[in-house]
This record gives sequence, C-alpha cells and structure tokens, in this order.
Amino acid sequence: MKLSDITNAQISQKNALNDRDSGLERAVLPELPDIQSHALIVTGIRRCGKSTLLHQFLKKLGREFFYFNFDDIQLAEFSHADYRLLDKAIADSRAKILFFDEIQSAEHWELYVRQKLDEGFQVALTGSNASLLSRELGTRLTGRHISKELFPFSYREFCRFTGQEAGADSLKNYLEKGGFPEYLKTGNTDILTQLLTDILYRDIMARYGLRDAASLRRFFVYLVSNPAQKISPSRLTQTAGVKSPTTVLEYISCFEAAYLIQLLPSFAWSVKAQSLAPKKVYVVDSGIIKTGSLSFSGNFGALLENFVFNSLRTGTADIFYFTGKGGGECDFIVRPHEQPRCIQVCWELTAENQDREINGLLEAMDFFNLQEGTILTFDTEDIIMTAGKKITVVSVWRWAFENQ
Repeated sequence: MKLSDITNAQISQKNALNDRDSGLERAVLPELPDIQSHALIVTGIRRCGKSTLLHQFLKKLGREFFYFNFDDIQLAEFSHADYRLLDKAIADSRAKILFFDEIQSAEHWELYVRQKLDEGFQVALTGSNASLLSRELGTRLTGRHISKELFPFSYREFCRFTGQEAGADSLKNYLEKGGFPEYLKTGNTDILTQLLTDILYRDIMARYGLRDAASLRRFFVYLVSNPAQKISPSRLTQTAGVKSPTTVLEYISCFEAAYLIQLLPSFAWSVKAQSLAPKKVYVVDSGIIKTGSLSFSGNFGALLENFVFNSLRTGTADIFYFTGKGGGECDFIVRPHEQPRCIQVCWELTAENQDREINGLLEAMDFFNLQEGTILTFDTEDIIMTAGKKITVVSVWRWAFENQ
C-alpha cells in the first residue's frame, strides 16, 4: 500500500467516528483503566458497541488519539510490510494514544501492539473473535494486556436507552427486540440480518476456510431455534443435518469464537466429569434468536432462561447448571467455588411444574449446603419455606434491573 492510502483511510475513519452519536454511556465504562503499560482490549460480538465504548472512554480522557479500523475495505491489501507506513502516519499525528478497531483483521497484530507498548504508546483496541485474540494474547502479550468483555445492551441499559420503565411490559419488549444498539435505534430488522450474514460468511466461513455454507447456516438456525437446550455432538449430526460430530464441534467452536453462542457446562468437582456431560447452549441476544431462527417454538420459558444466562454472564463466566443424583436439575450455579448461588428459572410457577422446579433447586442447595435459593419467574413474587430452607421467588425484570 501507499502512505497516502493509509492516511486517507485513517482520516475518513476518524471523521466518521467523530460524527457518530456518542451513544448511551455503558455500565462497564467506569471499569476501563487509564493505563499505559498494558493494552486495553474490549472484546465482544460485532455491533454490540465496542467502538462506541472506547470512544466514550477516550473522550473522557480528553487527550488526542489516533484511530485506525483494520476492518475496512480500503485496507483489504494491508500486510505486515505496511506497518511501517502506519508508523509514519502515527508519527505525523503526534498522538500518544492509539485506538485500533477490529484488530484481529490485521496480520501479526500482536507483534505490532507489543512494539507500540514498548515505544511508550497507550494502546486501546477492540476485537470480535475470541479464539484469534486469546491465541495471540497468550503468546505475545502475556502480562501486557487488560481485557474487558462487552455484550449487547443489558435490560437496564435497554430501559435507559428506550426511556421505558422497568416492568413486565418493558421486559417483553426486550425479549422481543434484544439489545443491539443500532437495531434499537432504527427498528430496521435488516440490520440484524446483515449482522448475521457478516458473521457467518466473513468472520467464520472466509476466515476458517469453510466451504459448506448451507450446512453451516442450517446448523446455526437449529441452535438459535433451541436456546437453553442440552446438546450432544453425536445426536446433532442427525437432528441438525451436519455430516459428523467433528464438524459439529468445529461449527460450535466458530460460533463461540464469534460470540454468537456460549455453552454452559454441568457442574462437577472433576473437570473430566464436566467435559463428559452434555452442555446447554445459550444465544448472545434475543434479537438474534428472533432473526436467526426460522420459526422459534414460542417456548417463552427457554427465552427467559436465555435472558437470565446473558444477564449473569455480564458479571462472571463462572456459571454452571446442576444435575443431582436424584435427577433434579437447577438451571444456574453461580461462582460455585466461592460463594455459590443457586438460581432456577421458569416462566411461571404452576401446579404442574412447581414440584419439579422446587425439588431441582433444593437438590442443588443441599449439595452446596445453602439455606437460601432463588426462583426467577416472568412476573411473580413470593417466599417459599420448605425443608427448613428459604426460596425467594422474584420477577425477572426486578432481579435484572437491580443487579445490572
């Protein structure tokens, strides 16, 4: 490339960034450190607001920064040799803070970031591929980076953004629309459709050299149509129409790396036992479920459970589900090795499901020696005393709003 190509792309990108709406101040913003010795890395699914978050952060610092987005068609020919031209553009800008967007699109980016840190620059960057980032971070930037994850708007952020009050109506609206900022701003469903197309074809098929587009999309549709369900690679070869368990595992790995889904393991003290048990699949956002599935089954209990998982996941990755020896199941065990919490989720407690939900929760509480547990429902509040233990029934919207 030519220096003028780099410079022109950088100027147009910076102007476009400055012209954007500064957006809703995200809850994670106060957690971002103003630090020069380590690269600050914000990761998450495409279009969840990573660039906006870092822009908010840098505007608060009040210091000039150099912005460069590697995921730009103008930079399609950018190679390792062109870093010298980028060095010149940075020097000409006189900025000491570097803001690199979608860094995983650049070849040998981790070496370049390390170089700029060694030169005394403050570096902030975003990335949308978990596996690529973690691999490079684990080799070249060990001990030189601080990572923060960003997700689509939480329910609390959704209420702030849309001006709605916390309650059953706004929760229904959130479960229907999800939390991608641009979609909420415009209401244009093509935004979510295009997002999925970009992720499946650009970030997954092109990057990993996959060829069977129909199989990949068919499998993705199956997963997002069945949130909060246990999955088994061997069984999915038949139900989802994928050639082999190996291909299933490859696809799942790609979806996880792109932050589309996450698998939840069953709790066990043994890592081997955890790995052998089926995992449950959760989708990053309810808007993705609506857009990506051909016909979501209308299982609102599963949709609510998916929402609770995403709400918990913004605070910690230390989450499991639990299956007891008596056959009872508890949806979520949070931080089991520290101060465990047992949480059960159902749309509503009825005569038909009450015993199952309570017994599964009690079995988990007994296992972790807890006296209190929680059942989250769509819009019910109550207290249940049973077997000498206290179960608090809480409406999900209140729980989510107060804990985010």
